[in-house]
Amino acid sequence: MGPVQPENALALDRVIGLGTPQSVGSFRFWFADQRWDWSDEVAAMHGYAPGTVTPTTELLLTHKHPDDRAQVASALAKSIEEGEPFSSRHRILDTLGRVHHVIVVADHLFDHVGAVVGTSGYYIDVTETLEEHRQEALDDALPELWASRAVIEQAKGAVMLVYGVNAEQAFRVLSWRSQETNIKLRTLASRLVADLESLTNSTVGLRTQFDHLLLTAHERIDAG
Repeated sequence: MGPVQPENALALDRVIGLGTPQSVGSFRFWFADQRWDWSDEVAAMHGYAPGTVTPTTELLLTHKHPDDRAQVASALAKSIEEGEPFSSRHRILDTLGRVHHVIVVADHLFDHVGAVVGTSGYYIDVTETLEEHRQEALDDALPELWASRAVIEQAKGAVMLVYGVNAEQAFRVLSWRSQETNIKLRTLASRLVADLESLTNSTVGLRTQFDHLLLTAHERIDAG
């Protein structure tokens, strides 16, 4: 099948905008003193206005869904103990009690001499909140896009497998990285698929390894 038609390309530009600004936000966490720093977007996911609260481990855990709290606490404790990035897929409750489904994608945080001092990355809100017209645009545009770009399907499948999300949510994750790095989605997906061969059965978990590939794929585009 031929390339995406102009009208569908415009629809895709609207669809992959990831909805509201708070859909993706960044964070940093220092192991030594368990200090957190989060962006305004992550604060908004939890229901707070920018600058109104200082994030702490205790505060963050109180916002985890009761069924997910123990799992997240365990993952965070393991991250601190082993000096590995904090990665997770779980639900959070904002200040109004609304449930948000989030993926935490992270990598190591280094100091000025290159020593690992913490973890930094992104909260991605993958809650099903797309407006109806966005969903219609997605339905119209994606079949043609996917048929002509099989590599995106492969990358999407990898995201679905690693994070346990559905197809639409996986596409939103890939689209976010494409926008964040200003690299075409197909190019980024191709790099990510090629990088999958580097995944190993080491002591570092599959999700941690994949997080690193996802967050750094754009750095290896020129290397081909």
